[in-house]
Parts: sequence; C-alpha cells; structure tokens
Amino acid sequence: EIRGEHFPPCTRPGAERRFLCIGERTFVDQLISFRVLAMTKASRPTGDNLRIREVWADNLDDELEIIRVVVEQYKYVAMDTEFPGVVARPIGQFKNSGEHQYQTLRCNVDMLKLIQLGLTFSDENGKLPSIDDEYCVWQFNFREFSLKDDLYAPDSIELLKSSGIDFKVLEERGIDITRFGELLMSSGIVLNDEIRWITFHSGYDFGYLLKVLTCTPLPATEDDFFGLLKLFFPCIYDMKYLMKFCGSLHGGLNKLAEQLEVERIGPQHQAGSDSLLTSITFFQLCNSFFGLQNELDRMEKYSGILYGLGVDGDGEDHSSYKA
Repeated sequence: EIRGEHFPPCTRPGAERRFLCIGERTFVDQLISFRVLAMTKASRPTGDNLRIREVWADNLDDELEIIRVVVEQYKYVAMDTEFPGVVARPIGQFKNSGEHQYQTLRCNVDMLKLIQLGLTFSDENGKLPSIDDEYCVWQFNFREFSLKDDLYAPDSIELLKSSGIDFKVLEERGIDITRFGELLMSSGIVLNDEIRWITFHSGYDFGYLLKVLTCTPLPATEDDFFGLLKLFFPCIYDMKYLMKFCGSLHGGLNKLAEQLEVERIGPQHQAGSDSLLTSITFFQLCNSFFGLQNELDRMEKYSGILYGLGVDGDGEDHSSYKA
C-alpha cells in the first residue's frame, strides 16, 4: 500500500506541493491506496470495478501527483488520443509511401488540436493499479479545440459527439495544453527508458504528444521525427505493426480485440476506454501469438516501429531508432 506521505513533491520549478484537505487527512492520504490485483477472469476490470478518472483543469495537478507514484510500479503505458480527424493532404513528389504518410501526418498535426488523451497503466503481467478497490484509467480533456474557430473533419467530430464528448464542457473545464505539457515533462512517463508505450496505429497519437511536449511544429523530415520520438518515448510497441507477425489477424483495434475475445469497457471513441482496450488487447496478443507471458523484454526487436512509417513505411534500416 502506498500512502500519501510517500508522494514526491512536484518537480516543476518553483512549484509548491498542493493537496486538498479532507478532515484531518490530506486528499492523497484519504483517497489513494494502491493494491496489486491479479488479472484473473474473476478480477479483470469490469464496468463495476473500473473507474475512468476524468482529468480537467481543476484536478490536473492532483491526478499527475497520483500518476508520478503509479508509474513507479506500473511501467507499461497504453495510450490513445482523440483529435479532429484528417483535413489536408500534402502535394508534391515523395520517395515512398512512408514519406507521404509522414508528411500527411505532419501537416494535419501542425494545423489541428488535441481533444483527449487516454492513459492506462499496467505492470509486466497486465495488472492495473487500483484506488479504493477500483481499477483506474486516466482520461485528459483539453480545451484548445473550438468547433467555432478551428478546422476539423465533420465526420470525425460527429463520431466524437455520438460517443458522448461534449465540446462545450471541454471549452469551459478543459486543460490548458501548455500547462499539461509542462507537467507531463516531470511526470516520469516521458524521457524514461523504463517505460513501455503500448499503442495501436499510433503515428498521429505520438505526433500530437510531441507537439505538446516540444511546443513546436513537427520536424520537416521523418528521420528527425523518429529522433525526437526515440528521445521522449524510448520504447514503443505498435500493435498494428505486431499484427503482421500474427497470421490471420486483421482490422482495427475493435476488430483485433474481438478476435482475441477482449471486451470493451466504456464508450468507443473516447480516449480512456480506447487506451484500456489497447492495454488488455496487447497482453492478450502477446500471450496468444508470441508466447511471452512474463518475458516481454524478448520483444525488443519489435520496439520503436510505427505502422506505415519509418522502417515499416520505406523498408530502409532506421537503426538509430531500433531498440
């Protein structure tokens, strides 16, 4: 059990530690108690024992305090983002499909704004952290995107609306993206070679995160993009790429989960639920097709390759990025 007094102070320069008081006990001491719960069929996350922790501007600092402790034990981070779709295509000559894919990604990420980020933490056995006997997943809601002022793909926004995302509430309560980037830098989950990032077809996801972390447009070249990616996210597994080594598996994340008999918890096309599905599906994929169980370090040869980009996009050896 991890109690509140063990939480590290915020490492942001000049910041003071901030807890909400509940009676004579701090917010963290009252609320937080982590337990390792075995991922048996009886104790897997369900709609009854899982909480998607909604993160807004007013609780961002407190939730990042919790994550700084969680990541000490739960070093596999499944990630998903929601963004306004794809609105532009680059014009010109490209040496291969990978370069075209990257330039498409680049121009859209530079023009558009992140809407949600979902993070699910687990240990090497797929176990999730729990707080007050509830499994926890984090969903960060950002305020920068405006339906009135910003570009977007209408079909993408309609999909997000139908999944339950309220854009008015996002503008009123959402997180300032610059502030989030500052806190993310000191969270312990980036610039850390012990963290294993679990994703599905994640070029755009990492594009938006790099934009947030660097506060600059994406690099002009794919090689420079992968250089930054290696710096901030040293170890990445993209399941869409891993599926190439898994026989007849095909389709998107939902189809993959269905083939592996993994049930979704929460609404589709919301980042928290999607990140949880990504996490559980990854461990099911590894155990079913790679026979790894507790030996995930053997997967290093698959690390750092994003589906459709880099090595997978041009067939060249980007050895500087390979794990």
